[in-house]
Amino acid sequence: MTKRRRFLITSIILSLGFIAIQLITTFKDGLFVANQFRLLSIGALGLLTLILFSWSLKEGLGKNLTLLSLILPTFFTVGVGLFWFLLPSSVFARLPAVIFYGLGIYALCLTTNIYTVAAIRTIALLRAARGVGFVLTLVTSFLIFDTILSLKAPILITGLSVAAISFPLFLQGYWTVRLSAGISKELVLMSVISALIVGEVAVSLFFWPVTVVVGSLFLTVTAYMLLGLGQSKLEARLFVQTIREYLFVGILVFIGMFFATRWGG
Repeated sequence: MTKRRRFLITSIILSLGFIAIQLITTFKDGLFVANQFRLLSIGALGLLTLILFSWSLKEGLGKNLTLLSLILPTFFTVGVGLFWFLLPSSVFARLPAVIFYGLGIYALCLTTNIYTVAAIRTIALLRAARGVGFVLTLVTSFLIFDTILSLKAPILITGLSVAAISFPLFLQGYWTVRLSAGISKELVLMSVISALIVGEVAVSLFFWPVTVVVGSLFLTVTAYMLLGLGQSKLEARLFVQTIREYLFVGILVFIGMFFATRWGG
């Protein structure tokens, strides 16, 4: 079976999985039972994503850092799954989400395949794959951040949760620059520092009366700046102009968040 066919099968099975979860949870009685089942079903779908991507990419995966290519697809499934239950129970809201998820999974199949191949030999599509991976990392981050902030958990739990989720996303994002087989201290250190900064920003949002969506967007922009600057550093392209561009985006979003906040209300 060709890789492209495996990618298509993976996308269809996982998309049908979301539809199946919706149909099953509809018949669950009781809010606690339904929510508990939903979390278990999302976890199971995340595990299925890990299995299917391992099968789809079996030729390129090894007992090394190529396994990091499985992080983003799994987190993407979990992120969309958690966000799924925040949507209205309307087919007009759920159907576009399923289509978006299916297309995203297929794009990740192609992207992660390029990563695993590029880890062995030079491939021309690598830069395009990094761009797609960068965008989907930010999308995944936003969906998960939005879910975490929606829980309205205590400040310490929220900060630690955001940092813990951010670490593997930064790790795989930085790894895509060099695609090395072995772990390096620089890679881990950059991922830890970036995750801690995002966690600290999440803590600071407790003292800022922003909505969940605005707060999630600000965390995502923070991740955008850190991931972009970190990847530029690993590529030895961290020029003054590059720093200015990322800082400009951050400052622009900060100003927008300031004016979007309802002060004293």
